[in-house]
Amino acid sequence: MKKVPVEKAIGMVLCHDITKIIPGQFKGRAFKKGHIIQKEDIDELLRLGKEHVYVWEQNSGEIHEDEAALRIARAVAGENIEYCEPKEGKVTLKAAVKGLFKVDSKLLQEINSIEYISIASLPGDFAVEEGQKVAGARIIPLMIEEKRVKEVENLCGEKGSVFQVFQYKKLKVSVITTGNEVYKGRIQDKFGPVILKKLDYFNADYLGQTFCPDSIEEIKKAILGCRERGADLIILTGGMSVDPDDVTPSAIRNTGARVVTYGAPVQPGNMFMMAYLDTTAILGVPGCAMYYKTTILDSVLPKIFAGQILTRDDFVRMGEGGFCLNCEVCRYPNCYFCR
Repeated sequence: MKKVPVEKAIGMVLCHDITKIIPGQFKGRAFKKGHIIQKEDIDELLRLGKEHVYVWEQNSGEIHEDEAALRIARAVAGENIEYCEPKEGKVTLKAAVKGLFKVDSKLLQEINSIEYISIASLPGDFAVEEGQKVAGARIIPLMIEEKRVKEVENLCGEKGSVFQVFQYKKLKVSVITTGNEVYKGRIQDKFGPVILKKLDYFNADYLGQTFCPDSIEEIKKAILGCRERGADLIILTGGMSVDPDDVTPSAIRNTGARVVTYGAPVQPGNMFMMAYLDTTAILGVPGCAMYYKTTILDSVLPKIFAGQILTRDDFVRMGEGGFCLNCEVCRYPNCYFCR
């Protein structure tokens, strides 16, 4: 490309988009890359502050920002990621399905360390909707040495895609509510409706709710019964504090389940418990989930429905970002919580 005064650019091919901004009213493309500059364009270009423009004059070994952005997007996009045509030098990547957005953080950092390459994205483990924007890819200058883009392509060819979305699975879910006060009808269960509302988001196959007294054997029997009915996920509410008569954690252990964690560095949600009985995930949910809109449960459920097998390290890492500010208006997942 070459830089020429606008008055001498008539008949030449513009090699970049030119943006028009009217504060508070409009921001968009005034002239599109590839536009052949006409005499009547000159005054408008000058009003946009463009006394010089860049017109097409390709140099050996260089590619234009649009081609570069498109090739970078194609390289980093993985399963269930789609992308649009370049606009103002940038390609936007979107989720093709509702699910959990995943990022290979190390690979993303390696690619962004290549000079003039710029990829920005949502954080990993972000619950996204179909069609939601998840990342943007571009280069900094108007032209770039092709070898830099090839480096991105080679890295992704060797190490895999940077971004993907894990579509939620259709899981069978049972809920077990423990506590003598609910089991004997002294108080109305308020926990079940909260859990059911969260499960509706994932379109779960709900197998029903079982009520149990504060009995290790009865709770254990209920867990095993849910598993026999084919539950992929069993959620237990009640009996998760440190009080001596809160027996839910003991009942979960007595089933023979492998405990991943009992307790997590997340507030609200410190007393959370997770275990696996073969392939069935078991969650012991503390009472905070009944009265806080967002807790550790809201971070864990998308991972489970996306098919992720959680480890203790996954919970340990939640400490950074695990302190909820309980904002007056909750904007989760559009915040840092549990990231």
